Amino acid sequence: MTDPAPVHPRAAPPRTAFLLAQLGADAADRFAERVAELGLTPRDAGAIRVLGRSPGISQRELATRLGTTPSRIVPLLDSLEQRALVERSRSERDRRNYELSLTGTGQALLAPLRTIAEAHQREVLAALTPEEQVQLAALLAKLSSGGRLLPDAHPGYAAQSIDAPAS
Repeated sequence: MTDPAPVHPRAAPPRTAFLLAQLGADAADRFAERVAELGLTPRDAGAIRVLGRSPGISQRELATRLGTTPSRIVPLLDSLEQRALVERSRSERDRRNYELSLTGTGQALLAPLRTIAEAHQREVLAALTPEEQVQLAALLAKLSSGGRLLPDAHPGYAAQSIDAPAS
C-alpha cells in the first residue's frame, strides 16, 4: 500500500470546494424558506432587490444582472406583474424597450427582504468571530471576482426555469 501524496502546507485542504458547495446549497435552501414566508422565491427576491436599487432598468439589463437570458426573465416579470409587485412601461428613450419599476406593493417588500437577508447572514455566519467574518467575506469576494461572477447573479438563476411562481 502506498502512502498518500504529501499535501503542501500552503495548499488548500482537500474538500474545500465541496465544503463551499455544501454550505452554499444549505444557505440557498434556508434563504428560500425565509423568503417563501413573504410569498416569494429567491429569484423574485433577487429581481425585487435589483429593481429597488435600479428603477427604470430594461428587461435585458435585469436579465444580465441576474445572470440569465432575456427570454427567461419574461416569465419571472409576468409573475411579478400579475402579483402587482412590478410594472413595465415603454421607455421614453427607446420605445422598443420596457422600463421596469417596483409598484408600491413591491417597494413595501424591500424592508422585510432586507431584514430577512440580515437575519440570514447572521445565522449563516454565527460560528465565526466578527474578524473571521470579514476575512471570509474578503476571500469569497476574491474567489467570486476570479471566477468572473456577477455581483447580483446567482448561478442557479441561469440553470433553472423561472416559470414557477411562489405558491
